[in-house]
Amino acid sequence: MVEHLSAPPVLSTPASHILNDTEDVHPVTDVLSDEQICVRYEIQRTIAEIRQQRWRRVALQFPDEMLSHSARVYQLLARGLKPPDVPNGPKTSEGVPANEINGLADLSLTDKDLEPVKLTILADTSYGSCCVDEIAAEHVDADAIIHYGRACLSPTARLPALHIFTRRDLDHEAALSAFQKAFPDHAIRVIITADVPYESHVASLAASLGSRGYTAIFAASIQHDPSSSIPNRTVPASVASDPSSLSSWHIFHISDPPTSLLLTLTSSVASIFVYPTNREAMVSDSSAALQRSTGLLLRRRYALITSLATVSVWGILINTLSVKNYLSMVEYVKQQIANAGKKSYLFVVGKINAAKVANFSEIGGWVVIGCWESSLIDSKDFYKPIITPFELDLALQPDTGRIWTGRWRADFSSVMQAAEDNEAMIEAVETEHPVEANTGSEDESEPPEFDLRTGRYVARTRPMGQPKGVLTNGNDTAPTPTQALTKRSNGEVVSVNGIASPAADFLTRNRTWRGLEIKYDRDEDDHGGLLEEGSTGIAAGYSLGDSAKI
Repeated sequence: MVEHLSAPPVLSTPASHILNDTEDVHPVTDVLSDEQICVRYEIQRTIAEIRQQRWRRVALQFPDEMLSHSARVYQLLARGLKPPDVPNGPKTSEGVPANEINGLADLSLTDKDLEPVKLTILADTSYGSCCVDEIAAEHVDADAIIHYGRACLSPTARLPALHIFTRRDLDHEAALSAFQKAFPDHAIRVIITADVPYESHVASLAASLGSRGYTAIFAASIQHDPSSSIPNRTVPASVASDPSSLSSWHIFHISDPPTSLLLTLTSSVASIFVYPTNREAMVSDSSAALQRSTGLLLRRRYALITSLATVSVWGILINTLSVKNYLSMVEYVKQQIANAGKKSYLFVVGKINAAKVANFSEIGGWVVIGCWESSLIDSKDFYKPIITPFELDLALQPDTGRIWTGRWRADFSSVMQAAEDNEAMIEAVETEHPVEANTGSEDESEPPEFDLRTGRYVARTRPMGQPKGVLTNGNDTAPTPTQALTKRSNGEVVSVNGIASPAADFLTRNRTWRGLEIKYDRDEDDHGGLLEEGSTGIAAGYSLGDSAKI
């Protein structure tokens, strides 16, 4: 039967729908009582720390999935941080001074202690939610930051931070059963680790396994050291003295770890078993630990590195402004790219997405400066690949010197340390066995480069490669930079301050739109076009002058 419609069906949502939609973007997943909120968010510990440090302006940083609890956490903290009464102040109905109830009777109170504590909720962080957002906290003139939820534990640069990992419950019997199925041998060496919300269960699980006959169990605790053999975790004494011995240990990890941690550990340990804590996995099989392997992902990362070997223009994306010493890493990356004869441009774009970086089509590849968790970005949806500083060092190596050992590191401090050790070794070798300087021409000594993906010759992989010098009066001197812009015969800028500009060259060769052109700069008789009124209003409906909304 054919149904006759009196009007065409509505196939799109009205433009004003988003202004009237009341659906919660982040629905409440856990309905908790005040007592459960106090336990999960460690209210008493937070209050004690704020009082001990005498912070007066505190920023509370929540990830998106915890914003539904932020108001209640704020209320409980504000209630517990009310200024205490002075010793001779009002008393309770039992005749006890009110300040004694708060446990402050033995403290010497100052005027600063009697000032109220200002709390501010931070949401929509500038970069990743795992990092402490010092930028947003400084906007509210905060003395310190309370960071909730998962954290990369990278050291901060300016403000003190207190990490509240938000404790989560764990079925110990199910976890113990999963461990016994994964490791039936009681003499096997296993390190128990967990995601930060479940870290409080590690020690008790290790003790329970010891009582069941396991003799080589190590319970890793949290430490603020991303460059450790196991990032931000303690390691056995044997591993601390000899990091290579970590390959004889197995890992049992509670909850799904970040991909960067898996890549770091896969090449360092014997095996990794992950006990999932998400509800879907627990419903399917609550007593199974899954063995994880990142061999395929590592091969994809290496293929990505080799595809960027012939990139001539790099973009450096700053994905943090809080991690300590990130500026040193920026300078290191810039120097590495310059030493390879390539050009780099620095970008600060906030949270990285494909639309932002696609605006810079002259960039052949991107390198991210961020914390050890957020530096690894799956760039399959991006216009150009995005890699880490560790991977950049491999990409800049010549094809004959690039060696892939399978090891992978995310923390940039370890990358800088490895580079310093390598330079020290090279200097020692050159001191013992001096190498004669190459006096040949730069062009003749440069080997040809080929794109391994296409097999084609690449002519301009080092646009910033400077000649060794110009012979002047018998002396080999470098060209003197000038402060003027260099122009071609048609007036197009090709260099700035005597240095070639690949972006300017790309602008003249490839870009179809070069910005607004002011005609009267070139022709005095042409005074440009008339100014016209543009669109006004809001995104739900613009108006063009006196016309109707569009």
